[in-house]
Amino acid sequence: MWNRYYTAVQEHEVLAILEELKDGARITAGATDLILEIEHGVRTGIDTIIDISRAEDLSHIEIDDRGFIHLGPGVTHTHVVASSMLREKALPLVQACWSVGSPQIRCRGTVAGNLATASPANDTIAPLMALGAHVILRSTHGERDIPLHDFYTGVRKTVMNPDEMIVDIYFPAMQSNQKGLFIKHGLRKAQAISIFNAAVLLTLEEGLVKTASITLGAVAPTIVHASEAEAWLAGQPLNEKTASKAGELAALSATPISDIRSSSQYRQLMVQTLIQRALQTIISGDMENILPANPVLMDSEEKPSAPSPEGYYHDKNTPIITTINGREYRLESGQNKTLLRLLREDVGLSGAKEACGEGECGACTVIMDGALVNSCQVPAPRAHGARIETVEGLASEDKLHPIQVSFIDNGAIQCGYCTPGFLMSTKKLLEEKAHPTREEIQWALSGNLCRCTGYYKIIEAVEKAARDMHHNS
Repeated sequence: MWNRYYTAVQEHEVLAILEELKDGARITAGATDLILEIEHGVRTGIDTIIDISRAEDLSHIEIDDRGFIHLGPGVTHTHVVASSMLREKALPLVQACWSVGSPQIRCRGTVAGNLATASPANDTIAPLMALGAHVILRSTHGERDIPLHDFYTGVRKTVMNPDEMIVDIYFPAMQSNQKGLFIKHGLRKAQAISIFNAAVLLTLEEGLVKTASITLGAVAPTIVHASEAEAWLAGQPLNEKTASKAGELAALSATPISDIRSSSQYRQLMVQTLIQRALQTIISGDMENILPANPVLMDSEEKPSAPSPEGYYHDKNTPIITTINGREYRLESGQNKTLLRLLREDVGLSGAKEACGEGECGACTVIMDGALVNSCQVPAPRAHGARIETVEGLASEDKLHPIQVSFIDNGAIQCGYCTPGFLMSTKKLLEEKAHPTREEIQWALSGNLCRCTGYYKIIEAVEKAARDMHHNS
């Protein structure tokens, strides 16, 4: 899969490797896309993976004196969802990050990675473009400031050179007279690639729309502005009639294709319908209700620290030293595998299962450095210096964990293949929320699929485990 794996702790280390290897190196933080691209043969010829997930200086979320918000390249979707400042000043971006994948993917995937993969269906591009975002690209030769609308040249194509990295994403914070939201249509509520997504940002003045920014995703080779709708809305009162007309005009900017998820005609209709619906939501003032007041994060507030003050390489001769279920392991093999295969083949822990191998089913779910992750999407060397919990660590020597007991008592286990993943997701949920609501349970388990039970018994098992653990604490 790769020859060398470099864990970076400073930006200059990353730039030096990119300068040396160019196309032979790839930056990763979450690897949720990169691992799949390598395994499917989409990415070939990669000598070195550069992991920036432990570089704390690259995970900043801050607002400067000029009112511009800055996101570092290591900022995950979960970091965005957890930020009260972003919820107040960049709500469409927070809503988009909340809609990405599953808890496991949000805990690993980054906003910068979502931008760089350049799929027109990616969720964070539309809101950032509507917010007027720029990206800063840096190499050893200098840096470039690129407006996001100029960053893309086609499907999965950008202006970024092989020796450059995204070091900053910045955009103006929303003002008190601005209203905005992100809206998405997929085949299900979680783990869904957008059939269509959009962001709307309105600046209002004395009851009229002063300016409008409407961006459309998954209906053209790149994210596009609904220019005719934006121009028409300027100076109009915001009401049902203008919302309807803006939806009609927005559809004129879409040039969708037909694919496995939708026909072009359906996408065209959805543009009109959902833009109208987005504007109606702004009229009603219900923008916040798209996002839970206290969303389930399934992550730790602690940032994973690097086991070394300087960056380091892993190759086939470098051991992986990691702590799994409280026990330290020194692994001399498995450096070019996924964490899932390392656990199963080199450690001998077969609890985590491989079903989809693409981060869609959750059967391989483990907890790494306090965050819920799909182990099939984590490169094995990321385990070096990490704390990992697997289903084998739940039970003590003489008794099962209360979560396991509850799953048995409530008939939440059928074939059992998916059960280890559900157990680990439940453990993380109950660490975060001792008394979760049913909706919170559903969100927490949205990255875990079961083909047997219909989920009702699983949800009941989680509810009972929460009661039992509270009663015994």
